[in-house]
Amino acid sequence: MAEIIQKDGTWVFDGDALRLTPGRDKNVGLLRRTLGELLVPLRALAGISFEQGKKSGRLRLRLRDGACPLLHATGGRLTEPHDPYQLVVEPDRYGVAEYVADEVRNALLLDQVPAGPVDAYLLPGPSIPLSVSAGDGTANFDGERVRLEWNWKTEDAKAAGGARTLPVDEITAVEWYPSAGLENGRLRFTVRGVPVKTPAKYDPNAVELWGFRKDPLMALVAAAVQARLPHPAAAPESAVRPPTEALRAVAAAPAPDPAPAPASAEDGHDALLRRLRELGELRREGVLTEEEFTLAKQAVLKRM
Repeated sequence: MAEIIQKDGTWVFDGDALRLTPGRDKNVGLLRRTLGELLVPLRALAGISFEQGKKSGRLRLRLRDGACPLLHATGGRLTEPHDPYQLVVEPDRYGVAEYVADEVRNALLLDQVPAGPVDAYLLPGPSIPLSVSAGDGTANFDGERVRLEWNWKTEDAKAAGGARTLPVDEITAVEWYPSAGLENGRLRFTVRGVPVKTPAKYDPNAVELWGFRKDPLMALVAAAVQARLPHPAAAPESAVRPPTEALRAVAAAPAPDPAPAPASAEDGHDALLRRLRELGELRREGVLTEEEFTLAKQAVLKRM
């Protein structure tokens, strides 16, 4: 086990996953404190780096594209205090940080975790229900529907329509942008059949953000909704067999016919080993659940 404890937070790696716990220091961003502890499975990682500085260093995780709904919904726009995948490291702990980074890299190599994108989320979204007030409204999410309520700062044209309730199955996309310079930010939901042409200030399906302290919390609402939308990289259902069907195809495939010659027996043994490797790849890619993988592996081992 590798562990590093800092004011900014604590990272613990047990060989299978990284547990990220935010610290209680005043410099820890509000989003990280509200999001709480994260458990990042090894197969969700594309890499890890440690950068030294004169006053402090940084441990940074690089996740595989599409693994985290928070990163997808925010599009890499989270600033450093709010990014849960960064850890500020004090100079006297540089050696520990290097050790943690090396342990994660070695595990990625040993498990042969690919660095490419995934077509299913490998981390869950933030806990629900969620309710965040910022900018010109309040966003509530219970897992099935989003409710947008307006305040006294909302433009009359938008507030006149009253509160909005958006079922998840009617939402096709969600985006969060922080305010930057003179441009205000937004939390916007794209609804099926409704073109997006209106600025967030007037859009009844968007909350306009002005750069205040609670703005980053709207990213949690975006991530919770994103986690319940179809993964953007997932193939259409008609093009991909469901996991149970893939399981049956791999686990129930006939074993090689027994042959009298020793060479043929070795070939059959090699085929079963290849099938075990295929099962491992299907599990890493998310096609098989852990339970399905275990059942299929036991079936192959019995044949061996």
